[in-house]
Amino acid sequence: MLTVETRHAIDPEAAKRMGTAELRKNFHLGELFRVGEIRLVYTHYDRMIVGGAVPAGAPLTLDHVKECGTASILDRREMAVVNVGATGTVSAGGQTHTLERGDVLYLPLGSGPVTFAGEGRFYILSAPAHSVHPARLIRLEEAAVVKLGSGETSNDRTIYQFVHPAVMTSCQLVVGYTKLHNGSVWNTMPAHLHDRRMEAYLYFNMKPEQRVFHFMGRPDETRHLVMQNEDAVVSPPWSIHCGAGTGSYTFIWAMAGDNVDYKDVEMVAMEDLR
Repeated sequence: MLTVETRHAIDPEAAKRMGTAELRKNFHLGELFRVGEIRLVYTHYDRMIVGGAVPAGAPLTLDHVKECGTASILDRREMAVVNVGATGTVSAGGQTHTLERGDVLYLPLGSGPVTFAGEGRFYILSAPAHSVHPARLIRLEEAAVVKLGSGETSNDRTIYQFVHPAVMTSCQLVVGYTKLHNGSVWNTMPAHLHDRRMEAYLYFNMKPEQRVFHFMGRPDETRHLVMQNEDAVVSPPWSIHCGAGTGSYTFIWAMAGDNVDYKDVEMVAMEDLR
């Protein structure tokens, strides 16, 4: 029912010597969503946990995770849950929350075991926390909205900020998602870095035959990973993170690190990319 994989941190010099198989082994997170299972990846990038839970009508409870070193996963952590499937429920801290597709639930430090039920496909994000903030279910209409790009540059997109200072207070998690509009395929371009925070992406709302080319690496040593629907990728603080797809798509972004300042980035000039 519970599977946990550990991913150790990779430095940029090691990454630039990797071939496709090694890059995928270290940065690509696939098969997070298996029916009747909770699957987690414990990363050594700001100790972020990325995972999925698919109860498929039979409740699944997430409690003790050996890698966290605590009795229950949220004893020293906070969590965000994004439903990328049909309607489901998440129960924790004595409350049961109903999540429709696209809703985001924030669970604070000390919430206890987390139970997933219903027909949802739950994307799980968790980072260490040192302060307690109220649990909150955030629906799409409550998100902060930022529109960027244009059709002329193939990156007309809307950013929805959920676990974000513009909407609510968390300890270090920042979570939202970006929707690419029809005819637009480029995300996060021009590229940037944020050395004080890691990031994880989940690509979804993709047809089975569709792919996204996710770009990573130092600006002068770029690499790419080919992503399909519901594939995730971990992005180290030293790496760019942008992509282009064979059609429109949506991706969930999540960050943890020194601060929650969404604009704390170093832009990369197009002429510096290699």
